[in-house]
Amino acid sequence: MRALRLIAGAALVALAALCLAWELWLAPLRPGGSLVALKALPLALPLAGVLAGRRYTYQWSSLLILAYFAEGATRAWAEHGLSRTLALAEVALSLAFFAAAVSYARLTRAGA
Repeated sequence: MRALRLIAGAALVALAALCLAWELWLAPLRPGGSLVALKALPLALPLAGVLAGRRYTYQWSSLLILAYFAEGATRAWAEHGLSRTLALAEVALSLAFFAAAVSYARLTRAGA
């Protein structure tokens, strides 16, 4: 279970860093960055609970992360070049977090 917590925490932090870097420096929608970088803020909400191993946080954050998966899949389909690569990284990180979070929640349920 420690490995699942580590994977979930690392994926969450990496996804937040990716969102910020993508929208501020790497391939922003507008030169100089845009307010789309604020999409990284919701990722900070579950961070403390994920790092502390709170099962309920893993449950609700697994639903939150699906929005990042959907955005990554949409932008991977619609964009080209570096933006497509970044979108695929967003998909991979969101899937890693989702798999770790769901597995952790399942393994820590009562009676398991």
